Amino acid sequence: MNDSTIHRLNAINREFYRVTADEFDQTRGQAWPGWNVLLPHLKTPLSVLDVGCGNGRFGVFLAEHFGATNVQYHGMDNNPALLEHARAALTILPDARFEERDIIENPPDSGLYDLVVLFGVMHHIPGAEQRQNFVRTLSHRIKPGGILAFACWRFYEYERFRQRVVPWPADISVEANDYLLDWRRGEVALRYCHYVDDTEHAALVAATGLTEIQSYRADGFDGAVNRYSLLKG
Repeated sequence: MNDSTIHRLNAINREFYRVTADEFDQTRGQAWPGWNVLLPHLKTPLSVLDVGCGNGRFGVFLAEHFGATNVQYHGMDNNPALLEHARAALTILPDARFEERDIIENPPDSGLYDLVVLFGVMHHIPGAEQRQNFVRTLSHRIKPGGILAFACWRFYEYERFRQRVVPWPADISVEANDYLLDWRRGEVALRYCHYVDDTEHAALVAATGLTEIQSYRADGFDGAVNRYSLLKG
């Protein structure tokens, strides 16, 4: 995928979250059940980089399980409204840090953490090569023995999400499994989403150079809409 298309798809999603940030926050208040599988692999004190943190609910989840003084949280997102929601939710974490950053244009390039997570983000990263480069970059952000965890939204396997697919404009060329989905809560908005199948998921794991210690499906109305990989350095 060329740079022009990557920038355009990223712009579609930036506009989507600009329009829907408050509604998105209201519908994303609960922890994902799949996060519980992470807990036995973590020790405190815990430093964590939450890439594409949105409203910070993963930070809230960690604070509830490990205690506010045991978590050093760094949340990173490109949407200022969602970051404000995250700051408000995470006043319980005295060392919480928030960074407004376009992770597509400028992936994380510094710092080492016990845990790096990418939840609800992979489907928004344009281009197969870009996605592999992204997880490889994240693998460089974990400490020796640290954990990289990512989840891929398997939306295209469900009729309820396939019904939301709308045609691409004629002047844009995308890759296989790239879709434009409408948003059916309040504001009218469109988002770019990529469906990561089993073959691509395995390629993403391999691209990290890390050891996969667990893979599973969880979350959503049927308990399986996300596929997770937990990787150890």
